[in-house]
Amino acid sequence: MAKVKKAFFCQSCGTQHTQWQGQCNACKAWNTLAEELIQKASSTENWSGSSSQKTPKPILLHEVDTTQIPRIKTNDSELDRVLGGGLVPGAVVLLGGEPGIGKSTLLLQLSLTIKRKVLYVSGEESQQQIKLRANRMGLTADSCYLLSQTETLKIFDQIPQLQPELVIFDSIQTLHTPQIESGAGSVSQIKACAAELIKYAKTNNTPVILVGHITKDGAIAGPKILEHMVDTVLQFEGDRNHIYRILRANKNRFGATSEIGIYEMQTQGLREVKNPSEVLISTKSQTLSGHAIAATVEGIRPMMIEVQALVSSAVYGTPQRSATGFNAKRLNMLLAVLEKRAGFALGSKDVFINITGGIALEDPALDLAVVAALLSSYHDVPIPQQLCFAAEIGLSGEIRPVAKADLRIQEAAKLGFEQVAISKFTKVGNAGLKIEKVLLETVGSLVDFLF
Repeated sequence: MAKVKKAFFCQSCGTQHTQWQGQCNACKAWNTLAEELIQKASSTENWSGSSSQKTPKPILLHEVDTTQIPRIKTNDSELDRVLGGGLVPGAVVLLGGEPGIGKSTLLLQLSLTIKRKVLYVSGEESQQQIKLRANRMGLTADSCYLLSQTETLKIFDQIPQLQPELVIFDSIQTLHTPQIESGAGSVSQIKACAAELIKYAKTNNTPVILVGHITKDGAIAGPKILEHMVDTVLQFEGDRNHIYRILRANKNRFGATSEIGIYEMQTQGLREVKNPSEVLISTKSQTLSGHAIAATVEGIRPMMIEVQALVSSAVYGTPQRSATGFNAKRLNMLLAVLEKRAGFALGSKDVFINITGGIALEDPALDLAVVAALLSSYHDVPIPQQLCFAAEIGLSGEIRPVAKADLRIQEAAKLGFEQVAISKFTKVGNAGLKIEKVLLETVGSLVDFLF
């Protein structure tokens, strides 16, 4: 029988300790060490059959052949964009997100629409529950196989018979291996199960997608080494009170991490939002003050976002500053610039900022639209609906250019905007577009232009 030993693991960072202590030596967190029993794997056990594989030998870098790595299209343009063009054979993808945000729905849609043989392993739901969700979505497929199992040894007993081209595990926290004595979801179990799945993916050149739970702090549950082990880490986020979801890549060894995918949650499942500008700009029957349109870019994807502002007299002694979807500290900076450089007395005013659609953005090009919305609400004068903004504002009140200005202007022209307010120093090459470029230099010039 294999030897069993005891160890203490930090539940925050996964560092192993030989004995219990109050503070973790690695992450300095207190009272995070938990005792786990570890059973060493027998040398005769080899479920993957890797002993029959040839031992790889070192080769020169320029001799490595990369031409035989075709991408697997998922028939989901938003997911393909975030992955960098599709799934890579042998890649391991980790998908995390809040409970109920739609992780299982997204992967079930993927399983039913991709033109590949898929094995969907669920440790949280029964096969009947998954079938009911598929019926609600109105999707069916002849190449999607379901398996409700949590023990890795039994799962890999089924895989050689099926030979799937894509394997999905929902979720990594529910899996356990008999080689480890601790319970499912513990640090040692997650590390061991992830190592087995990665070994299977690389050995058989089969892509694997893992669903990961997150903690109350928003981090993926388990050791941080889990995110280092996998090839791609995706974050599925959004407010459950809103219908839109955003898919981001926090790590991607096969593509950029600046791309996002946008989905709309419906009764039949998740719908791809191919043109987010149309759904993120609200439709109004009359022109209202405090509204401005910003031309933003996420990765290489331009979007038109509506910024709403409300400036009113403070009822209490201390004025309120509230920002939804926008950095509150940056809002305070912009208010200080308006007061110092433009002469607006906002110290006694309540200020509220909202980015429509429940989307949080960090693009500095939002600055000009936020200031324009604030001034519009302050004077109670509407901004023309066919005007958009794209520029950053500095501490001295200057209007600074932003990156990818050509993409922003092209998107604005495509959606029918007649004017775009940008920095005077922006270098653009879209001379043929039917849109007027309003060149601004300071916040004072913005005030003169609008009012």
